[in-house]
Amino acid sequence: MGHGQTITGMVLNTDREPLIGANLYWSGTNIGTVTDTDGYFELSINNQTTNLLVISYVGHETDTIDLTINQSTKLSITLKATNTLSQVTVSGQQDAVIISNIKAIKSEQITQTSLRQAACCDLAGCFGGQSTVTPQTTNVVTNAKELRILGLSGVYNQVLIDGFPLIKGLAYTYGISSIPGTLVDNIFIAKGANSVLQGYESISGQINVQTVNPRTTDKLLVNGYVNSFMEKHFNVNYAFKKGEWHSLATFGTVQPAKKVDGDADNFLDLPLLTRYTFGNKWVYGNPSEWGWNSQVNLRYINEERVGGQSHFNPATDLGSSTVYGQTVQLNQPEASIKTGFRWDDIHNLTAFVSAFQQSQNSYFGLTKYDAEQVYFYGNLQYEYTYKEKHTLKTGFSYRYSNLEEDLAFSDDILTRTYAGNYQLKEKTPGFFAENTLYLFDDKLTWMVGVRGDDHNQFGFELTPRTLLKYSFSPETVVRANVGTGWRTVNLFSENIGLLVSSRDILIADDLAPEKATNYGINFTHKFEGLTAGGVLSVDYYRTDFQNQIFPDYDTDPQKAIIQNFRDKSVSNGFQAEVALHFNEQFNWKIGYTHLDVYRVIDEQKQQLPFNAKHKILSTFSYQPVSKKYHFDANFHWYGQQRLPNTQQNPVEFQRPDFSKPYTVVNAQFTYNLKRFEIYTGVENIFNFRQNRAILSWENPFSPYFDTSSVWGPTRGREVYLGFRFRIVE
Repeated sequence: MGHGQTITGMVLNTDREPLIGANLYWSGTNIGTVTDTDGYFELSINNQTTNLLVISYVGHETDTIDLTINQSTKLSITLKATNTLSQVTVSGQQDAVIISNIKAIKSEQITQTSLRQAACCDLAGCFGGQSTVTPQTTNVVTNAKELRILGLSGVYNQVLIDGFPLIKGLAYTYGISSIPGTLVDNIFIAKGANSVLQGYESISGQINVQTVNPRTTDKLLVNGYVNSFMEKHFNVNYAFKKGEWHSLATFGTVQPAKKVDGDADNFLDLPLLTRYTFGNKWVYGNPSEWGWNSQVNLRYINEERVGGQSHFNPATDLGSSTVYGQTVQLNQPEASIKTGFRWDDIHNLTAFVSAFQQSQNSYFGLTKYDAEQVYFYGNLQYEYTYKEKHTLKTGFSYRYSNLEEDLAFSDDILTRTYAGNYQLKEKTPGFFAENTLYLFDDKLTWMVGVRGDDHNQFGFELTPRTLLKYSFSPETVVRANVGTGWRTVNLFSENIGLLVSSRDILIADDLAPEKATNYGINFTHKFEGLTAGGVLSVDYYRTDFQNQIFPDYDTDPQKAIIQNFRDKSVSNGFQAEVALHFNEQFNWKIGYTHLDVYRVIDEQKQQLPFNAKHKILSTFSYQPVSKKYHFDANFHWYGQQRLPNTQQNPVEFQRPDFSKPYTVVNAQFTYNLKRFEIYTGVENIFNFRQNRAILSWENPFSPYFDTSSVWGPTRGREVYLGFRFRIVE
């Protein structure tokens, strides 16, 4: 085989499942690569002194291919599972975050390596080691969170669970916290406009959470965790096989912390949280094999949150005008089914169906908020592979949502005007087509997609997107993408902070869909040496809104004004990262993010609140050759953020226009005892906190009570201790 060529291929197990993070390297060297999220790899032949390619993966027999005998430049490699780990030769370890150089879409994969570097009690806590996604608190009293990309509200990125849109509408407020960390296998993050297959709503990006595969996971996993506030988490995963079906049964619970008020404002630093989750996942067949395959997911969530003043008792004080409290009670059953049939390597048909029903009863001080939503999603997708590698995916989708909300006030002392019954019923049939071409000896990949959707209220919308990837070499890739997105607004469930404060909500317009165009370009370069290697990643994304609905907190500090904004509204996001690994023991990463998120009002540029214009992230990990323990730490520096304007308030209820810069440092130590693993850590080591973050905390029933000025940590240092117990079949 000649020098200067590139070999590509896929590494599978004997069940024809892709092996993610398999190692491929030239025999006798440290030069190689790892497979991406689909098991694919790309490797150049640059003056190698050997033609022997070694392939290894944990728990599988190492294989060696002699390329002087096998002249193919496109390989399909199958590794057999071993009976004992001692039979396996392992080269390296899976990176904490993997950036694929193969796909048209730049995708960051948060792996199990990263998830073990922190407590990761739930999905919201799984992003501490990367810069792209920022968890943001939307209601400090009940600790509701959203996931932000490019400095934009979490509603503008699409959160998928195993490819299904289950974090929607009413489920948006607490949905990301309801996914236990032990249920997460990998997280895939894509910025900007990407594939049209999953819908029209991803404007700033997409987060796809891949849950644990019952075919490949441990037979038993038990995880327990307690923190210094005495909040307890306990999770159990049990995998078994029934005939041709592989199954995973899961149970999780969170038990409330003790009452903590570290800044003496009479409000709890964290809510009293009680949660129970039950789940079952079934897998049959393999999508890469001919014939039938199926995946079924069932899950049920029961949750209660109690927050507010430390002496609040929900049994006697609910809706009281003398003691301020918040309670949330929710129940949510959900189901998703993915079933496909592959005729051959050319034709494949897949059906996706998911649904959830959530009922929620809540009180936010004097505001009663009861809501119920039924949501259904269906997608029938046909995939056609032509000329060996080009692919066309096309199909139909249907979305149905019925959201009913009931808002009332137990006392009208604040003379708010938005009480009433609200109903939003949506029916949206759609079609889509997406074509991927591999050109110029696979150096150029071009993906172009379009979808059309017909909304029962707002009519027909067309969503075009295109992505280009050019490979200067297997190690150096540049990508560019442009596309549109749109979404309808669920005002109260997606802006739960509106219901918490004393502000009146003024809906000053008939709310139209939000629309935006996103442009992006990114550069990725990977490098490997004898003892070290790494990744350099640089990207820039711009989002231009044609219509945006963002609560106006500035015009009147006693009101939140909701209306269409069709003037200039922009998000510019720049990010640069360098990740290095040394001798398969040390890993270090540093990243810088610059966000410029603003509107132009009366020819004046106005920064949107709660975005740090400058952010720095650094992570460090060490694991000895014995792998007996590992130490992990991350450092976050946040620049100042613009805050809502309170200058019209009395002086005692005014806040600065900008927050202070601050730093948060987290660390964890993990010790391995074969099946048993103990971990302990500290979040916010230096105990930085925004003291008395709630405005008018002394009188929560005054017109000036407001929780919307929360810009930093409010609970201080958190120490935790946990264990993981595993049985591998």
